[in-house]
Amino acid sequence: MSKLNEGSIFMAYYTYDSLDSELISELRQDGRATISNLAKKLKVSRATIQNRLDRLIHNGAILGFTIRVHEALDKETVKAMMMIEVTGKSTSQVIRKLRGIPQLIKLHTTNGAWDLVAEIHTTSLREFDEVLRQVREIDGILNSETSVLLSSL
Repeated sequence: MSKLNEGSIFMAYYTYDSLDSELISELRQDGRATISNLAKKLKVSRATIQNRLDRLIHNGAILGFTIRVHEALDKETVKAMMMIEVTGKSTSQVIRKLRGIPQLIKLHTTNGAWDLVAEIHTTSLREFDEVLRQVREIDGILNSETSVLLSSL
């Protein structure tokens, strides 16, 4: 059996196979795809897709569903990258609390001076300031550095 995200808060055991990978890939392309369409594309029954999807959600492999907005419509979004230093062995606790902040759209572990990197998307500078405050108040965060993304090349 394999364990997804070893060292994180994900604790459920489940052996992932090629069908799970293909299903996740299809959902990354279209998170609104119907069970019927997914079953046709992956050449399995609707019941198989539903069972796999339920299991992937239950076991924490799929954390949620979201939308991607075209950059032309997303001009007002304040985007930033936050590097985070965690004290001692509190990484799992910090990750759990960070995942509760919806404006942190991606969270990565890393090596070097920083333990985590978070991608932040907010609708205003006021909301951005509030997110920074929320993150800095989390027990176990020693230091952080945030860079606002000005343009994408």
